Amino acid sequence: MNLIIDVGNSFVKLAVFQVDTLIHKEQVRIEDVVSTSKRIKAQFPAIQNAIISSVNTLSDQDMKYLFETFHLIELHSETKLPFKNLYKTPQTLGVDRLALISAAAKNYPDKNVLIIDAGTCVTFDFKDSETNYLGGAISPGLRMRYQAMHNLTAKLPLLETEYPDNFIGNTTAQSMHSGVVNGLSQEIDGVINQYKQEYLDLTVILTGGDANFLSKQLKSSIFANSNFLLEGLNYILNFNSI
Repeated sequence: MNLIIDVGNSFVKLAVFQVDTLIHKEQVRIEDVVSTSKRIKAQFPAIQNAIISSVNTLSDQDMKYLFETFHLIELHSETKLPFKNLYKTPQTLGVDRLALISAAAKNYPDKNVLIIDAGTCVTFDFKDSETNYLGGAISPGLRMRYQAMHNLTAKLPLLETEYPDNFIGNTTAQSMHSGVVNGLSQEIDGVINQYKQEYLDLTVILTGGDANFLSKQLKSSIFANSNFLLEGLNYILNFNSI
């Protein structure tokens, strides 16, 4: 039984896997990681192995507890991975992207796969049918686009994310919604089509916090999977436990 800890920019996801099956998941604030992991350990005492993927920073005290309590792997560029990494600067590649490609390697080993993670940033990552990771792209996410328009102009308001009434905005707010939501949706569809011109048998996975919101706007055929990153981390942990 495995404990998966995904430390994001805003929240931390903790999940429990029985082999390959997700049996428990919750999201907490970063300061609640230790108390939550203690409660999960009490609920699932069979947990021995754990992995942590962090794009933020836990305190030394929190990390000390995790290392003392579990057989813990801290994911980084030197961790053994279930794919061939052809990225020219592997040490700069985000650990969240390593986990996503690992999930693609497990679930679609003989497929060309484009993984789109719609979160604070939108990342595009591509694995070919021979399990080579080639790279991808990084773009501003939905909230970042709204915040940038507000922060970098004198008069544009800070809006909550909302579907535009029409792609032709007839108010400033509707124009901003169209620019952000319609603009990002068109961007994602465009990137997918660009990959399809090169790889006809392309599988597209959409994940991340804004995946459900954006999936309703996309024209391309996709598979939405909110647990894809967690599945990838669990696969890395199992891969390193062999």
